[in-house]
Amino acid sequence: MKIDEPLARRSSSFDAVLLLSFGGPEAPDQVMPFLENVTRGRGIPAERLAEVAEHYLHFGGVSPINGINRALIEQLRLQLPDLPVYFGNRNWEPYVEDTVAEMRDNGIRRAAVFTTSAWGGYSSCTQYVEDIARARAAVGDQAPELVKLRQYFDHPLLVEMFADAIAAAAATLPPELRGEARLVFT
Repeated sequence: MKIDEPLARRSSSFDAVLLLSFGGPEAPDQVMPFLENVTRGRGIPAERLAEVAEHYLHFGGVSPINGINRALIEQLRLQLPDLPVYFGNRNWEPYVEDTVAEMRDNGIRRAAVFTTSAWGGYSSCTQYVEDIARARAAVGDQAPELVKLRQYFDHPLLVEMFADAIAAAAATLPPELRGEARLVFT
């Protein structure tokens, strides 16, 4: 894993890193409460939530997102050994408000916030800014300063990673199909 060099250089101005994500259930009994959190205030009928819950239950009621985030945190800790790395979610445990309170209690004063969505837009950018403000307000005057890092959908390291993966996948195609294959990316 390569770390963004500007972050590595600026890391001395931060006390910590906060990985901020969406969250997901980790057991079947968490699926409905999680979906209720995600859809709160939107008037989604209970029948529709039950339909969506079935998708999670096909996989044992566990979303992979928290496990993926924990693996990412371990990589960040290896790359940034002098900074504690915290984990908070918008919609499930560990909730960002609880994590920011823990950061305050640990004496963290200023943290870089890495959100797990690379893209711009309301739910993948602006809503994380709102999550940060909500968590700081919940913690109060002693809340650490939380500096959200830039969106990275166009960061050269991310683009390089995708290009390398596409090239590797293309190399596995039989030679007669390489000119025929199409790349679909969403």
